[in-house]
Amino acid sequence: MTDNALVRVLVTGANGYLGGAVAEALRADGYDVVGLVHRARTRVPRGVAVRAADLLETEALTAALRGVDAVCHLAGLTRVRESFADPLRYFEVNVGGTVSLLRAMAEAKVGRLVFASTASIYGMPERQPMSEELPDQPPHPYAASKLAAESVIAAQAATGQLAAVVLRLFNIAGGADLDPTRIVPRILAVAAGDSPCLAINGDGTAVRDYVHIDDAATAFAAAVAHMPDPGSCRRYNIGSGSGTSVNELVAAAGRVTGRPISVEHRPAVPEPSRLVSDSSRAHAELHWEAITSDIDAIVGDGWAQGSR
Repeated sequence: MTDNALVRVLVTGANGYLGGAVAEALRADGYDVVGLVHRARTRVPRGVAVRAADLLETEALTAALRGVDAVCHLAGLTRVRESFADPLRYFEVNVGGTVSLLRAMAEAKVGRLVFASTASIYGMPERQPMSEELPDQPPHPYAASKLAAESVIAAQAATGQLAAVVLRLFNIAGGADLDPTRIVPRILAVAAGDSPCLAINGDGTAVRDYVHIDDAATAFAAAVAHMPDPGSCRRYNIGSGSGTSVNELVAAAGRVTGRPISVEHRPAVPEPSRLVSDSSRAHAELHWEAITSDIDAIVGDGWAQGSR
């Protein structure tokens, strides 16, 4: 049995919403965790060592990888609308940064990688729930940049120098989420009186798969513990497996906060009616389960932690 304390895992993007949670999950499983940041520590958990490097500077990354056994790569750009406005920047950071990291890992002889990707790569498939067997149809530059990064990782793994796991994440929610572009913080802002109403496109029946940030974080720890052999790259969906409509989210927020959620319906936009994960491969191979992703628990956790 591996002594996790002897395994040092570097988390890129450790200052981020998910990165900090991943660092905590790894530490809870006994790993020696190092957080990679661009500049100063902000959201890296206390007690986690910090190293600074720019993702696009391979030499600095190589130095930061000293003594590291595995990498969880979460650093990157993630906003869909922004990716339409500046696609070159998204490819530069999400693909170029991954290439830079892989070069640094090869130089430092670090051969294990877990990559944070996105289920939005599947686009708008009719088949539900969504398994890893679906074709890739990225609908925006953000998803396209993540798919390109996945391809680079798979190609590097095929050389035999790397064992890799790609986690395609569904809608992460809960905890101290301060991103106003995501729906749960926007709903809670209305409950808190910080916003007058929640704008909804269409009738609010669109269904999405929400996975608690703590469940998403434990998937990274599970992936580190169940890496494939060198030369392999495995892909897994990480979601709750349950669908929740916008209307159901609003109702949950009303129940949890005890406050009314004012809603403004706007014209519908083209979007899939339902996107729900089939995460059975992760259950079987990583021994991972979403155990805290009940929608009331997600909303309640966000409310308790002030993500509004």
